[in-house]
Amino acid sequence: MAKDKFKKNDSNYIIGRLSVNTRGFGFVTPEIVNSKEDTDIFVHAGKMAGALHGDKVKVEIIPPRNYYERFIRNKREGRIVHVIERVNKSIVGTYRIENFYHIVAADDIRLPQFILVQNYKELKDLKPGMKVVIEITDYPKDNRRLVGCISEILGYKKEPGIDITAILRRYGVLEDFPPEVLEAASKIEKWPSREEKSSRIGRRKLKIVTIDGEDAKDLDDGVYARQYPDGSYFLGVYIADVSYYVKADSELDKEAFARGTSIYPVGRVVPMLPKELSNGICSLNAGLDRLAMACEMILAPEGQVKHYEIFPTVIHVHKRLTYDAVNKFFEGAEKDVKRLNDIAPMLQTLKKICELRQNIRFNRGAIDFDIAEIKIILDNNGQPVDLIKRERNLAESIIEECMLVANETVAKHMYNLHQPCIYRVHEQPETEKIDNFNALLATFGLHLNKQSDGSIKPADIQQMLEKVKGTRSEKIISTVALRSMQQARYTAEQGEHFGLAAEFYTHFTSPIRRYPDLIVHRLLRNIFESNSTVSKKSKKRRKMKLKETLAHIAKQSSTKERLAIDIERETTDLKAVEYMSKFIGKYFDGVIVSVTKFGFFVELDNGVDGLVRLVSLVDDDYIYIEDKYSLIGRRTGKSFKIGEEVRVKLVEANVALRQLTFMFINKIVDSENLIAE
Repeated sequence: MAKDKFKKNDSNYIIGRLSVNTRGFGFVTPEIVNSKEDTDIFVHAGKMAGALHGDKVKVEIIPPRNYYERFIRNKREGRIVHVIERVNKSIVGTYRIENFYHIVAADDIRLPQFILVQNYKELKDLKPGMKVVIEITDYPKDNRRLVGCISEILGYKKEPGIDITAILRRYGVLEDFPPEVLEAASKIEKWPSREEKSSRIGRRKLKIVTIDGEDAKDLDDGVYARQYPDGSYFLGVYIADVSYYVKADSELDKEAFARGTSIYPVGRVVPMLPKELSNGICSLNAGLDRLAMACEMILAPEGQVKHYEIFPTVIHVHKRLTYDAVNKFFEGAEKDVKRLNDIAPMLQTLKKICELRQNIRFNRGAIDFDIAEIKIILDNNGQPVDLIKRERNLAESIIEECMLVANETVAKHMYNLHQPCIYRVHEQPETEKIDNFNALLATFGLHLNKQSDGSIKPADIQQMLEKVKGTRSEKIISTVALRSMQQARYTAEQGEHFGLAAEFYTHFTSPIRRYPDLIVHRLLRNIFESNSTVSKKSKKRRKMKLKETLAHIAKQSSTKERLAIDIERETTDLKAVEYMSKFIGKYFDGVIVSVTKFGFFVELDNGVDGLVRLVSLVDDDYIYIEDKYSLIGRRTGKSFKIGEEVRVKLVEANVALRQLTFMFINKIVDSENLIAE
């Protein structure tokens, strides 16, 4: 007879990450999952053993005490016996004095709200109410308080920008560069040398343009195009040659690796490289000579790449264009048409190339998640004054298609040469997420076909999105489809990009703000230089060292990319809630985008979302039906379903939790079939 796994005195230890709920209890997510039974482990607040949110812990599974408990327990339960890794070595919070105790209350309410301050007497500028960073010096296992020393005073909570700075520090991000990095940046040449320019293939006579946002300063990509009489196209993509200035293992390189990427929290930029490079010598500023890496392609009349060359060059950007100006040009705005008259044929050619490349990607099954982004406008005091829902426009699509084809071309080039490279891969969605997505689709009378092995093709999702395009369900299905995808990542091994339906893909086009792109440029440079007789031994050693560390670089870059995304999302949520706090008591129309056992989330027309709590629905006792994404009343049969349009009233804007709370008013459309118009 099999041994009863719930037998008394039987111990089972698991390693995992602790996630603490705002009410004090937590769950440990196992590091290794072997079966569906390896669910998260519930941990009571009193069984944390001093562990904090995010810590890596060893947890002991607590078997049910009796057979009755065996059947009523929904999740595994455990007690933490050991903290393996502390992630909260420094905590951001507010300094206070309570009952003569000098404490810091963490901004993250999942962390302790009572951290004793050791060094308050040494800090003359420290005042109650200030935001600070405290380094933890003692992690007691019992009920005693955490102890630490304040390492940085950020300023008062209401001071402009302190809220964003506090979020950056909470993620361990410093905006200022170390002195040694600034010194290295100050020694970088202000202009490309005559010798270096003369050694490169010149492209200064081409009317290369940059097309970016109005406030962009780090311009790392330029484009040029023309059409030949036979109907084929020349497309040149010219990328800032950052690798020429940022040498391997230099102070600049070490800092760029540590940062991994530029970060764009609301209202500011945390650059990967100092401004002397990011806004200066590396930025493709109009009217100045700049060193660049060229990817010049000949496209067939249908848009396929028939021939290409990749080489270091020197360019002289003809004009710095903005998305707005280019869009107005295509719309026929007289002022912009006149101003861009000398490059009008090239802009029209770029538009044709964009359309051709979009068709190619569509035909191979690439998925286009055209989901609008929220842009928050701040005043001089850092307060949100407007919220704009940004959708992709023609000018952005032109640049996107040019960059995509260049990235694919470079990736295939490196693979065919059997050269080491960092690739950008995107794996097949997990089977469980596909099944969950199909459960959602079933509520709309739709189904996503799977292959015999349980997998799906990008074209399957693409066709589904095309089917619902223009319907009221489009937003919901697109959003859930995107959530079903795996995260793209960097790797030293070539692999397919599922979302783009591309066999080869890398990041080559943004070396000013992404470290993997810088590495790809460096690897290309190794190939160019290996063909010369200059310093062959040195170049070979550098290439071998890069090859050995590519996996480490890829992992670090993926980690830093996700951290940047989290910061950008959190600062956007913060400012969005601040903005909406001015409208408490107002009525809004929105769509139910998610249904849970504790209520449903409604997204407004401006892109923000908030929760209608189950407890606020007092007209019936509502039951959550998971596979139907619905709440259904026991007595009336009244339901709330994902995709339904509703009117709500804003009743709370909790800035600390980044949450909006709505009250349900009425349904706008009681639709059984949201696919139909």
